[in-house]
Amino acid sequence: MNTITSTDFNFPGQKSVYRGKVREVYNINDELLVMVATDRLSAFDVVMPKGIPYKGQILNQIATKFMRLTEDVVPNWLIDTPDPNVAVGHLCEPFKVEMVIRGYMSGHAAREYSEGKRILCGVELPEGMKENDKFPSPIITPTTKAENGEHDMDISRDAILANGIVSEEDYVILEKYTRALFQKGTEIAASRGLILVDTKYEFGKTKDGKILLIDEIHTPDSSRYFYAEGYQERQNKGEGQKQLSKEFVRQWLIANDFQGKEGQVIPEMTDEYIESVSERYIELYEKIIGEKFGKADISNINERIEKNVLAFLQK
Repeated sequence: MNTITSTDFNFPGQKSVYRGKVREVYNINDELLVMVATDRLSAFDVVMPKGIPYKGQILNQIATKFMRLTEDVVPNWLIDTPDPNVAVGHLCEPFKVEMVIRGYMSGHAAREYSEGKRILCGVELPEGMKENDKFPSPIITPTTKAENGEHDMDISRDAILANGIVSEEDYVILEKYTRALFQKGTEIAASRGLILVDTKYEFGKTKDGKILLIDEIHTPDSSRYFYAEGYQERQNKGEGQKQLSKEFVRQWLIANDFQGKEGQVIPEMTDEYIESVSERYIELYEKIIGEKFGKADISNINERIEKNVLAFLQK
């Protein structure tokens, strides 16, 4: 199946291109950003060798939907979505931290806890918790990029302020926005029969100093969801939770001896496995959004994107 794993556009007024693990961002006249969500799959900070059909469209459309649903809570960068894989928004200078917020002891937090650690990003974790237990109240565990820019590293609020990564005045706003978004996301998830377990938010600042939510929000790449039905029963029995996130990809990689560590080899992703991942992402979309997923024409994705973005820019 056709996928989009890289782009090489040259739009009018284009100043630069930033290529992230999944998204490619075009700077237009230092005013707009054209963000293309590719079908690349990233896990353990490593991009897998093959793309996942419709993944970029799914991520872009979920993020767009949640930007619209939360814009009354926190201002965001989004202006329009001229293509299923594209979002266009205001140019911002990103803060060099990702605001991770956790309502439950899962994923990275659970792995750290199982190793005996009781402080995560400067936050003290209660004793006696089991994996997937709910925290007494959500905790913020920020990350920042390592010096080589590849891996996300845990960092505390104190270290962020002490190192001048973010000013205290701005950081107070980031924390406030993070908690407000997580509360809204939790309410939306509950209405879909889901639990928003944890997520990350990225913020940036406009030229006139306004702080905006940027990048993606509440997608299965940036968030973890559990099914609410049967959650407590599974916890009581010590069973794993039924979840909606890309954790299933991470678990498959772990089972195949890959966690992104030096010397490890990415396991072969067969066509059948790739198709199953694509189907799982579609299931994620339909459950999180509560609507049937409409597959875009993928006969020539790059050509479609270029045509739609050019039409938008010429308006």
